[in-house]
Amino acid sequence: PPFAVLNDFAFIDTLERRDKVAGMAEAVKVALIRDVAFFIWLEDNTNALARFEPAAMRHMIRRCAELHLQHIASAGDPFEQGSARPLDYGHWSAHKLESLSRHELRHGEAVAIGMAMDARYAVQCDMLPEAEGERICRLLENLGFVLWHDSLDSRTADGQVAVLHGLREFQEHLGGELTITLIEAVGQGVEVHQIDTAGMLASLEWLRRRMAA
Repeated sequence: PPFAVLNDFAFIDTLERRDKVAGMAEAVKVALIRDVAFFIWLEDNTNALARFEPAAMRHMIRRCAELHLQHIASAGDPFEQGSARPLDYGHWSAHKLESLSRHELRHGEAVAIGMAMDARYAVQCDMLPEAEGERICRLLENLGFVLWHDSLDSRTADGQVAVLHGLREFQEHLGGELTITLIEAVGQGVEVHQIDTAGMLASLEWLRRRMAA
Protein backbone atom coordinates (compact mmCIF):
# COMPACT_ATOMS: atom_id res chain seq x y z
CA PRO A 1 0.00 0.00 0.00
CA PRO A 2 1.14 3.60 -0.49
CA PHE A 3 2.85 5.46 2.35
CA ALA A 4 0.52 8.41 1.81
CA VAL A 5 -2.09 9.76 -0.57
CA LEU A 6 -2.00 13.47 -1.35
CA ASN A 7 -5.14 15.41 -2.22
CA ASP A 8 -4.23 18.82 -3.62
CA PHE A 9 -7.33 20.99 -3.83
CA ALA A 10 -5.62 23.16 -6.46
CA PHE A 11 -5.90 20.23 -8.86
CA ILE A 12 -9.66 20.83 -9.10
CA ASP A 13 -9.05 24.07 -10.97
CA THR A 14 -7.36 22.15 -13.80
CA LEU A 15 -10.44 20.01 -14.47
CA GLU A 16 -13.24 20.56 -16.93
CA ARG A 17 -16.74 20.98 -15.53
CA ARG A 18 -17.73 17.47 -16.62
CA ASP A 19 -14.86 15.90 -14.70
CA LYS A 20 -15.59 17.94 -11.59
CA VAL A 21 -19.18 16.68 -11.60
CA ALA A 22 -18.10 13.09 -12.29
CA GLY A 23 -15.88 13.07 -9.21
CA MET A 24 -18.83 13.85 -6.96
CA ALA A 25 -20.29 10.39 -7.60
CA GLU A 26 -17.82 8.86 -5.17
CA ALA A 27 -18.92 11.26 -2.43
CA VAL A 28 -22.58 10.37 -2.98
CA LYS A 29 -21.68 6.68 -3.00
CA VAL A 30 -19.81 6.65 0.29
CA ALA A 31 -22.48 8.80 1.93
CA LEU A 32 -25.15 6.33 0.82
CA ILE A 33 -23.42 3.32 2.31
CA ARG A 34 -21.93 4.88 5.46
CA ASP A 35 -23.07 8.35 6.52
CA VAL A 36 -26.59 9.75 6.37
CA ALA A 37 -25.38 13.05 7.87
CA PHE A 38 -22.96 13.51 4.98
CA PHE A 39 -25.74 12.71 2.51
CA ILE A 40 -27.92 15.39 4.10
CA TRP A 41 -25.00 17.82 3.89
CA LEU A 42 -24.68 17.05 0.17
CA GLU A 43 -28.39 17.74 -0.26
CA ASP A 44 -28.16 21.00 1.68
CA ASN A 45 -25.13 22.17 -0.29
CA THR A 46 -26.15 21.03 -3.77
CA ASN A 47 -26.21 24.54 -5.21
CA ALA A 48 -22.76 25.39 -3.86
CA LEU A 49 -21.35 22.11 -5.16
CA ALA A 50 -22.98 22.57 -8.56
CA ARG A 51 -21.16 25.93 -8.74
CA PHE A 52 -17.93 24.28 -7.51
CA GLU A 53 -17.59 26.76 -4.67
CA PRO A 54 -14.17 26.12 -3.07
CA ALA A 55 -15.30 25.78 0.56
CA ALA A 56 -18.02 23.28 -0.32
CA MET A 57 -15.73 21.31 -2.61
CA ARG A 58 -13.02 21.11 0.04
CA HIS A 59 -15.43 19.84 2.69
CA MET A 60 -16.90 17.27 0.32
CA ILE A 61 -13.50 15.93 -0.72
CA ARG A 62 -12.19 15.80 2.85
CA ARG A 63 -15.25 13.99 4.21
CA CYS A 64 -15.31 11.61 1.26
CA ALA A 65 -11.67 10.69 1.88
CA GLU A 66 -12.29 10.28 5.63
CA LEU A 67 -15.18 7.89 5.05
CA HIS A 68 -13.24 5.80 2.55
CA LEU A 69 -10.31 5.61 4.96
CA GLN A 70 -12.56 4.69 7.89
CA HIS A 71 -14.12 1.88 5.90
CA ILE A 72 -10.81 0.49 4.68
CA ALA A 73 -9.29 0.67 8.17
CA SER A 74 -12.25 -0.79 10.07
CA ALA A 75 -14.07 -3.22 7.79
CA GLY A 76 -11.62 -6.07 8.38
CA ASP A 77 -10.59 -6.53 4.73
CA PRO A 78 -8.24 -3.65 3.83
CA PHE A 79 -6.78 -5.46 0.81
CA GLU A 80 -10.19 -6.66 -0.44
CA GLN A 81 -9.37 -10.35 -0.34
CA GLY A 82 -12.99 -11.33 0.27
CA SER A 83 -15.93 -11.18 -2.12
CA ALA A 84 -17.63 -8.15 -0.52
CA ARG A 85 -16.93 -4.72 -2.01
CA PRO A 86 -19.25 -2.21 -0.31
CA LEU A 87 -17.19 0.66 -1.70
CA ASP A 88 -18.16 -0.61 -5.15
CA TYR A 89 -21.82 0.35 -4.67
CA GLY A 90 -23.24 1.08 -8.11
CA HIS A 91 -20.10 -0.23 -9.79
CA TRP A 92 -21.20 -3.61 -11.18
CA SER A 93 -23.14 -1.87 -13.95
CA ALA A 94 -20.80 1.14 -14.09
CA HIS A 95 -17.84 -0.97 -15.16
CA LYS A 96 -19.93 -2.54 -17.92
CA LEU A 97 -21.36 0.81 -19.03
CA GLU A 98 -17.90 2.30 -19.36
CA SER A 99 -17.00 -0.54 -21.71
CA LEU A 100 -20.27 -0.43 -23.65
CA SER A 101 -19.93 3.32 -24.16
CA ARG A 102 -16.34 2.82 -25.38
CA HIS A 103 -15.36 4.99 -22.43
CA GLU A 104 -17.35 7.96 -23.67
CA LEU A 105 -18.87 7.87 -20.18
CA ARG A 106 -16.65 9.10 -17.38
CA HIS A 107 -16.29 6.64 -14.49
CA GLY A 108 -18.30 8.87 -12.15
CA GLU A 109 -21.05 9.32 -14.73
CA ALA A 110 -21.37 5.56 -15.08
CA VAL A 111 -21.35 5.12 -11.28
CA ALA A 112 -24.16 7.67 -10.93
CA ILE A 113 -26.29 5.68 -13.38
CA GLY A 114 -25.37 2.47 -11.56
CA MET A 115 -26.38 3.90 -8.19
CA ALA A 116 -29.69 5.09 -9.61
CA MET A 117 -30.36 1.65 -11.10
CA ASP A 118 -29.54 -0.12 -7.86
CA ALA A 119 -31.55 2.34 -5.77
CA ARG A 120 -34.61 1.76 -7.93
CA TYR A 121 -34.06 -2.00 -7.77
CA ALA A 122 -34.01 -1.79 -3.97
CA VAL A 123 -37.30 0.14 -4.09
CA GLN A 124 -38.87 -2.55 -6.26
CA CYS A 125 -37.69 -5.22 -3.81
CA ASP A 126 -39.38 -3.34 -0.92
CA MET A 127 -35.96 -2.88 0.62
CA LEU A 128 -35.83 0.91 0.23
CA PRO A 129 -38.79 3.31 0.55
CA GLU A 130 -39.75 4.85 -2.78
CA ALA A 131 -39.29 8.36 -1.41
CA GLU A 132 -35.69 7.51 -0.53
CA GLY A 133 -35.01 6.14 -4.00
CA GLU A 134 -36.37 9.36 -5.48
CA ARG A 135 -34.26 11.35 -3.06
CA ILE A 136 -31.10 9.62 -4.29
CA CYS A 137 -31.91 10.25 -7.95
CA ARG A 138 -32.85 13.86 -7.28
CA LEU A 139 -29.53 14.58 -5.55
CA LEU A 140 -27.57 13.06 -8.42
CA GLU A 141 -29.53 15.06 -10.99
CA ASN A 142 -29.20 18.29 -9.00
CA LEU A 143 -25.44 17.81 -8.91
CA GLY A 144 -25.45 17.62 -12.71
CA PHE A 145 -25.60 13.91 -13.51
CA VAL A 146 -27.67 12.52 -16.38
CA LEU A 147 -29.12 9.18 -15.25
CA TRP A 148 -29.36 7.60 -18.67
CA HIS A 149 -27.04 6.75 -21.53
CA ASP A 150 -27.80 5.12 -24.87
CA SER A 151 -25.34 2.32 -24.07
CA LEU A 152 -28.01 0.99 -21.69
CA ASP A 153 -29.86 -0.07 -24.84
CA SER A 154 -26.93 -2.19 -26.07
CA ARG A 155 -27.76 -5.82 -26.83
CA THR A 156 -25.65 -8.94 -27.10
CA ALA A 157 -25.55 -11.03 -30.27
CA ASP A 158 -28.41 -13.15 -28.93
CA GLY A 159 -30.53 -10.13 -28.04
CA GLN A 160 -29.93 -9.89 -24.29
CA VAL A 161 -29.52 -6.56 -22.51
CA ALA A 162 -25.75 -6.20 -22.46
CA VAL A 163 -25.39 -4.22 -19.25
CA LEU A 164 -26.80 -7.13 -17.24
CA HIS A 165 -23.75 -9.17 -18.22
CA GLY A 166 -21.96 -6.86 -15.83
CA LEU A 167 -23.31 -8.98 -12.98
CA ARG A 168 -21.41 -12.05 -14.13
CA GLU A 169 -18.31 -10.03 -14.92
CA PHE A 170 -18.45 -8.40 -11.49
CA GLN A 171 -18.68 -11.81 -9.83
CA GLU A 172 -15.69 -13.01 -11.84
CA HIS A 173 -13.81 -9.88 -10.79
CA LEU A 174 -14.60 -10.54 -7.12
CA GLY A 175 -14.07 -14.27 -7.16
CA GLY A 176 -16.40 -16.53 -5.17
CA GLU A 177 -20.09 -15.80 -4.86
CA LEU A 178 -21.83 -12.77 -6.26
CA THR A 179 -21.92 -10.01 -3.65
CA ILE A 180 -23.70 -6.76 -4.47
CA THR A 181 -24.19 -3.87 -2.06
CA LEU A 182 -27.67 -2.34 -2.05
CA ILE A 183 -29.15 0.42 0.11
CA GLU A 184 -31.85 -0.31 2.68
CA ALA A 185 -31.73 3.24 4.07
CA VAL A 186 -29.67 6.30 3.24
CA GLY A 187 -26.38 5.72 5.02
CA GLN A 188 -26.93 1.99 5.40
CA GLY A 189 -25.74 -0.56 2.86
CA VAL A 190 -26.58 -4.25 2.86
CA GLU A 191 -25.01 -7.12 0.93
CA VAL A 192 -27.10 -9.40 -1.27
CA HIS A 193 -25.99 -12.47 -3.18
CA GLN A 194 -28.73 -12.74 -5.78
CA ILE A 195 -30.11 -10.23 -8.26
CA ASP A 196 -33.39 -10.79 -10.07
CA THR A 197 -32.58 -9.83 -13.65
CA ALA A 198 -36.23 -9.15 -14.48
CA GLY A 199 -36.34 -6.73 -11.57
CA MET A 200 -33.16 -5.03 -12.72
CA LEU A 201 -34.61 -4.70 -16.21
CA ALA A 202 -37.65 -3.03 -14.66
CA SER A 203 -35.29 -0.65 -12.88
CA LEU A 204 -33.62 0.17 -16.17
CA GLU A 205 -36.98 0.84 -17.82
CA TRP A 206 -37.94 3.11 -14.92
CA LEU A 207 -34.81 5.17 -15.56
CA ARG A 208 -35.71 5.36 -19.25
CA ARG A 209 -39.18 6.70 -18.45
CA ARG A 210 -37.73 9.16 -15.95
CA MET A 211 -35.35 10.50 -18.56
CA ALA A 212 -38.15 10.87 -21.10
CA ALA A 213 -40.52 12.64 -18.68
